[in-house]
Amino acid sequence: MTQPMLRLNDGRQMPQFGLGVWQMPADETAATVAEALRIGYRLIDGAAAYGNEAGMGQAVREAEIPREQVFVTSKLWNDQQGRDRTLGAFDATMERLGLDYLDLYLIHWPVPQQDLYVETWKALIELRETGRVRSIGVSNFQEAHLQRLVDETGTAPALNQIELHPTFNQPHLRAVNQRLGVVTQSWAPLGRGADFNAAPVVRIAERLGALPAQVILAWHLAHGLSVIPKSQDPGRLRQNFAALELRLTGQDIADIDALDSDLRTSPDPDSFAG
Repeated sequence: MTQPMLRLNDGRQMPQFGLGVWQMPADETAATVAEALRIGYRLIDGAAAYGNEAGMGQAVREAEIPREQVFVTSKLWNDQQGRDRTLGAFDATMERLGLDYLDLYLIHWPVPQQDLYVETWKALIELRETGRVRSIGVSNFQEAHLQRLVDETGTAPALNQIELHPTFNQPHLRAVNQRLGVVTQSWAPLGRGADFNAAPVVRIAERLGALPAQVILAWHLAHGLSVIPKSQDPGRLRQNFAALELRLTGQDIADIDALDSDLRTSPDPDSFAG
C-alpha cells in the first residue's frame, strides 16, 4: 500500500500514518514495532516519558528496511526543559534508541509555569543544526505558546501533536497550525474508543463495510492530519493500517465534524506540569 506523505515546513516529508507506543510495555515494544513495520507502518512515535525508547530503537535497527525509510519521533519530558537539560536529555534518548539520528524531536508539553519552553525550543533549533535530529516540533502547544515561539525565535515548529478526535476535534487550533505552516498530528485519535458508537460513525461504517475505528482514522486522514493510533494486537494493527484505503464523502466528513463537543480527555496544556 502506498504510504501517504505530508510535507513539513522545513522541506522534509513524513508519513501521514503511524504507530504510537504510549503505554506499551517496554519488554513488548520491540516485537510490536517490528510487526508494525512488517505490515507497512513507516512512522513510529515515542517519547522519553513512555519508558520504551530502547525497544523502539531495537526494532528500527533490526528491521529489514532502510533506516531512511522509517520516520522515528521522540519527545522531551517536562522536567528536562531548559537548554542544558534538553541537550543532555536528547543525548540520553539517542543512546537508548541506538540510532545515528532522529527524524523528529518534540517538546512534550509547554509547561508554561516553568517559562522554559522558548529556551528549550532554541536548544531544539541547535540540535537540528547539528544534523542529529532532522525536524523539530512540539506537542500539546496552544495558540499562545506557538505564537510566542515564532515571535521570539522566528522558527515555527514543523509539527504540533495534540489530542484530537471526533468529539474533540479542535478546529481553531488546527486553523492556527495551518496558518503557521505547522502540521497537525492527532494523538488519542480514536477518542479512547468513546467515539465508536456515535451514530454517524456507525452509519458510515455499515455503508462502507468497515470498522468504526477505520472510519475515524479515515476522517483524520481526509482532513490532512497525521495520525498515530496505538495497538499491540497484530490484527488490530492491520485493521488500523487498512484505514488508508477508505474514502469518505464530503458529507461523511461533515457529519463526523459535527460530533465535536469540546470533550478533552487529557490535561489542560495551559496548566499541566507533569
